[in-house]
Amino acid sequence: MTTTDHDPHPAPALRALADSRTSVRLRAALTIGTAPDPRHVDALVERCAVEPEFFVRDMLTWALTRHPVHLTLPALLREVRSARPQARSQALHTLSKIGEAQAWPAITRTLLCDPDDEVATSAWRAAVVLVPPGEEPHLATVLATQLGRGGHDTQLSLSQALAALGDAAVPALHAATSAGAPHVRAHALAAQRLLHDPDAGFASAVEEAKRVSALTGAPVTDDEHRADR
Repeated sequence: MTTTDHDPHPAPALRALADSRTSVRLRAALTIGTAPDPRHVDALVERCAVEPEFFVRDMLTWALTRHPVHLTLPALLREVRSARPQARSQALHTLSKIGEAQAWPAITRTLLCDPDDEVATSAWRAAVVLVPPGEEPHLATVLATQLGRGGHDTQLSLSQALAALGDAAVPALHAATSAGAPHVRAHALAAQRLLHDPDAGFASAVEEAKRVSALTGAPVTDDEHRADR
């Protein structure tokens, strides 16, 4: 039963969460977060699953972080198992902001490899925040299975997640640089560069990685033969 189910006269801010105007919904989320009320948690979580605007969703997440963890955590853990991709994605994003270690078991391999890019990227970010000490190498191994996936933003998110694991990601990335698929090798090389040089731009790292990957196994040219003499 939701907040609005057992309150026949919901607060104006709760009603405003469903307003057609983005500015009204944004202000409603701000109002609810400014004056936390346990009765509002379910409504916030439910709105996260359907809210179309990024900035409003981010304010909803902020409002949830203002409420007690013992109330928000059970609701968010239910959402990560939702059939709706946005519900899963936003719940994972909120868990990463709350940073509650108890949420770690919910970050399953299924979520880390979710076919929806938004869900997967949210899972990667949550995972590197919540991973317990000693579990980093295993997490890196799972994340490495996603190398080469998606477009620029998805690949950048994965590279950043792997870089956040530090030395624990080195073996998994090294293994991926010898993978059969060129796009996987290129992504692994770019992630390696980002790991060793966090200030390097990802776009330039990708281009360099593609060049290196393309040259791997290429025949030696006559000029190179002469240079070796």
